[in-house]
Amino acid sequence: MRETPFLEERHHELALRARAIGDEHLAPIEHREDGVDDLFREILRRLGDAGLTRFAVPAAYGGVHESIDVRSICTIREQLAWRMGLADFAFAMQGLGSHPIALAGSEEQKARILPGVARGETVTAFALTEPEAGSDAGALSCSARRVGDEWVISGQKRFISNATIFGAMTLFARTGEGSRGVSAFLVEAGTPGVRVVPQDTMAPHPLGEVIFEDARLPKEALLGEEGSGFKLALATLDLFRSTVGAAALGMAQRAQDEAVRHVRSRKQFGGPLAGLQGVQFLLADNEAELEAARLLVYQAAWTKDRGAARITREAALAKLVATENAQRIIDRSLQLHGGLGVIRGTAVERLYREIRALRIYEGASEVQKVVIARERLKEE
Repeated sequence: MRETPFLEERHHELALRARAIGDEHLAPIEHREDGVDDLFREILRRLGDAGLTRFAVPAAYGGVHESIDVRSICTIREQLAWRMGLADFAFAMQGLGSHPIALAGSEEQKARILPGVARGETVTAFALTEPEAGSDAGALSCSARRVGDEWVISGQKRFISNATIFGAMTLFARTGEGSRGVSAFLVEAGTPGVRVVPQDTMAPHPLGEVIFEDARLPKEALLGEEGSGFKLALATLDLFRSTVGAAALGMAQRAQDEAVRHVRSRKQFGGPLAGLQGVQFLLADNEAELEAARLLVYQAAWTKDRGAARITREAALAKLVATENAQRIIDRSLQLHGGLGVIRGTAVERLYREIRALRIYEGASEVQKVVIARERLKEE
């Protein structure tokens, strides 16, 4: 891992540990894509046994730090993504799905759910997106109405990670009008009236639509106060958005490493590809974009860890630049492999499919541009 002024020695040690865990526990299965649900559970179990999932929850419930250390999350995501995109995703979702519970859950909810998340046993999900409410998260239509001592949930969620295997899901549903009319709920596996339809993606993930057919939740399933769900969702995304950039860094670094290895060994036109100036230009572009993205990602994480209430601008910049740069870096690296780059199962081919979703989930690149511009226009 490259040195940056935003990391401490403990983060560099954590990076080495995460890379070693990847080499030992993930390398043997990194090219598997069949049986994604079972594979995901196996990966999560390995991450839990290795102690990495403990970084996703507060220390009071089995975690490592008193509160989430964003630089640690970024460090782990970068190293896991270098090895295996699905492993990065498994780790990240433990944090994204459980963080609203850590922020707003009752003591009973936290004590019941979070220790299992820390051990890698309870699979979590974050259910915000709907068929007609993607980037416009305020347009939610999935509803929750109070009936006696229960909440009755009706509606549909789409593109929900871990939908097919979740144990605990943070659900955002409409209980009133406007952004202040969104509330958050804890939905546990086996809840009657909850149906999941798997969705296939270009890079296999346990993704699905979640359909709520008058599903009934106890009144205690509410997370925090009624009407505080939208604020809770934004606070969670604000924290984890920069970590998406870290995952993109890991994928881009792997692509660059693969490209360097290939051009050193591949002979063309009487010598190694690495001797051609045009090839060197592509590698230089990759290196420049990697380093620029790395600084933005860890600056955003450092800012949050220093106590900033919000890092809206910093996180948006980090995610936008890191994911867009990574797409270009991986594309160039595949090009440098020639025909070998499009053979299914090679590292660069897999990375080419895996990186694409990162420019969309947790706020598409275009949304990040709007956020960045609005934040800038607020300044005098």
